[in-house]
Amino acid sequence: MVSPQAKRAAVTHIMQVHGLGVTRACGLIGISRSLYRYEARRPDDQPLRERLCELAAHKRRYGYRRLHVLVKREGWAVNHKRLFRVYQQAGLAVRRRKRKRIAGVERQVKAPATAPNQSWSMDFVSDGLADGRRFRTLNIVDDFTKECLAIEVDTSLPGRRVVAVLERLADARGLPLSITIDNGPEFAGKTLDEWAYRTGLKLHFIEPGKPQQNAYIESFNGKFRDECLNEHWFVSMRHARATIADWCQEYNNDRPHSSLGYLTPKQFADSFLTADSNLVSY
Repeated sequence: MVSPQAKRAAVTHIMQVHGLGVTRACGLIGISRSLYRYEARRPDDQPLRERLCELAAHKRRYGYRRLHVLVKREGWAVNHKRLFRVYQQAGLAVRRRKRKRIAGVERQVKAPATAPNQSWSMDFVSDGLADGRRFRTLNIVDDFTKECLAIEVDTSLPGRRVVAVLERLADARGLPLSITIDNGPEFAGKTLDEWAYRTGLKLHFIEPGKPQQNAYIESFNGKFRDECLNEHWFVSMRHARATIADWCQEYNNDRPHSSLGYLTPKQFADSFLTADSNLVSY
């Protein structure tokens, strides 16, 4: 298929070589005079390209949709089609990391939460420091607002430490009706079980070997590893705690979340605040 640019060039060639008028030359090539006279009025993309490159260098794991949200926040009047074109031309596509293939399993639909503080999910993630020492993080998210409520970082996080984190959250925002967890020893031990009984908190254990039943926290863990743990080289426990705390703040307050219509979790949660600024509880 011949491009419009090539057809216009052919008309110009015929006019120059054979001395024909523009109407005759356009008729021979099969285009209108308006197409021959057309001049593109596309705006200069260089400022947008430079800003996208700056944002992508800082947010290395953000794709074009989240970058589009960020530039719109800054006041750029650009639609997603133009941004995607500039994004591709600049070679900013996020490189996909290889993930471990797992066997197909039967999916079970988890009843979705319908309000903040109704259901939380909790899980551990493991990583290492530059000197080879391992550390763990206890991640807790609100299933409805997608807020990261806490990320506790240490070399060891036994049951009593889990209870201490939950007690801090209880003082700050109250406890949910239930928390979804796996069958790890920290969660299945007596310490958490006794505390949950005293406070009236329901612990919802998933089936062994079926992490898909705790999909909310698994999704969060994937983002946490991809955008934080894999992007930093932790030289000390203090460095790890500070970096992870900064990422948690960014996740809640700045990062557009696709399942929330590209609002941040904080923006989404704020829409469910009552007049006295307390979370609605059900």
